Amino acid sequence: MTRGEYNEEGVRKAVRLFLESIGEDPDREGLLDTPDRIARAGRELFSGLSQDPKEVLAKRFTVDTEEMVLVRDIELYSVCEHHLLPFHGVAHIGYIPSGHEVTGLSKLARLVDVYARRPQVQERLTQQIADALVNELHAKGVIVVTDCEHLCMSMRGVKKSQARTLTSAVRGVMRESTTRAEAMQLILQPRG
Repeated sequence: MTRGEYNEEGVRKAVRLFLESIGEDPDREGLLDTPDRIARAGRELFSGLSQDPKEVLAKRFTVDTEEMVLVRDIELYSVCEHHLLPFHGVAHIGYIPSGHEVTGLSKLARLVDVYARRPQVQERLTQQIADALVNELHAKGVIVVTDCEHLCMSMRGVKKSQARTLTSAVRGVMRESTTRAEAMQLILQPRG
């Protein structure tokens, strides 16, 4: 098996061994199908490992603009690579096109999924989204802000269920104070 291939049988065996290792009986009624369920769920949860962000951003539209495009509150679900527990929240993405092309708005949500559907840390996730927009769309500026709850903090360890983690990645002209302030104002303004 090469890196990047999903191995359902390997996942089934690993889940069975995990259940045995924590002192459970993988053959009891409630757990009998758990290895199969986890193997199927894992294919979906980690589908970003087999997706290329270049393909997501390949479809573009000709629009003569250099004005900010911002999509906020893009739901994201990921799995912490340190504890293999979920984290979830939202991503806000803004970019300034290079002048002639934009990507479809849904492509920004798909880009979030490509990177979120991998064993991940929030800091890297945020940076990867920003870098893909710069590298693939040649955006003049990018801002990505993610706001997430980590179950590895909520249900284990420090057990702080109200703690939220915010990360940002800013590239290009979005680093200019007035442009950055405009983007943050749009991200933070209440719905209404």
